[in-house]
Amino acid sequence: MPPSGFVEALQKAAVPRHESWYTYSENLPESRAIVSETLKAKRGLSIEPEDIFMTNGGMAGLSICLQLLAGEGDEVIIITPPWLGYRRMILDTGAVPVGVPVHPITFDLDLEAIASAITERTRAIVINSPHNPTGKIYSVPIIEQLASLLTTASEHYSQPIYLISDEVFSRIVFDNRSCPSLVQFYPFSFLVYSYSKILIAPGQRLGYIALSPTMPNREPIRNAIYVAQSVIFGWSFPSALMQYALGDLEQVELDLDYLQQKRDSMVKALREIGYKVEPPEATFFLLVQSPWQDDCAFAELLASHDIFVLPGTPQEIPGYFRMSLTANNDMLARSLPKLQAAMEYAMANFPV
Repeated sequence: MPPSGFVEALQKAAVPRHESWYTYSENLPESRAIVSETLKAKRGLSIEPEDIFMTNGGMAGLSICLQLLAGEGDEVIIITPPWLGYRRMILDTGAVPVGVPVHPITFDLDLEAIASAITERTRAIVINSPHNPTGKIYSVPIIEQLASLLTTASEHYSQPIYLISDEVFSRIVFDNRSCPSLVQFYPFSFLVYSYSKILIAPGQRLGYIALSPTMPNREPIRNAIYVAQSVIFGWSFPSALMQYALGDLEQVELDLDYLQQKRDSMVKALREIGYKVEPPEATFFLLVQSPWQDDCAFAELLASHDIFVLPGTPQEIPGYFRMSLTANNDMLARSLPKLQAAMEYAMANFPV
């Protein structure tokens, strides 16, 4: 369920203050100011309200950035395993997605592979940190090296290679870790954020695009984003209600201690059963190695035990499956005997 305070924030904002309360809403100045203040307070980012563009979720933000930056015959680099929607969004622009795998053991960025993937047709790179599905947070040294690499490549090809930083899980981190934003280190970058994760409310669409504080030639980019929001994408601003509620929604907190407790207990229990799993640094997922190489077949076996997971193959990480920690403690406890039964069956049999 959404965290405490979510419903109350919507109820409070739903009461009209004047006759125009529910007319068309664009990038409301109040919303932009709240995001600017929050980015500074919670992320250490100084981004002016004029460089913040409210969107109806992270998907709209990503789509707008990609449509602005890429077109027919261009290339956009994505880090694999990717979030499921990246390839489709890139293909919709006419560009070609170019996948670069993370390091197979550490799940860190493979900077040499990224450099090798850049060509004269590369227009952008999408980086997701914290990374879904691995839960990896990319460190400052890695980000600095990536920024240097992109700067060198941009100079070599005499055109900027833009960075789209997908940071939807940036406030769901464990063990008191920090989550540095990539836009702090590279001027040609866009921060895309969605509130759906921290609020556990994916159907109430609210997010934003924020320009790097050092973005050159920002005025044409500001105008292009506004045109995309208001015309090209058919009014892709968030609802008036969600923007009115934003000040109170920013005070709503997901119980990260509770989430971390579930992470730790599930990792311990899964390891005791015989599963191979590493604690994620962030997100609310566990990435578990499948005892069968055919992760889809093992996901079907789990489903026969009423355990529903996302197999790794559709998310380009075969041999794994993803579990969600948003299940409550009772659900997780009831899952363990079934996960053990599935493991015992898997060890004694091979998939059909």
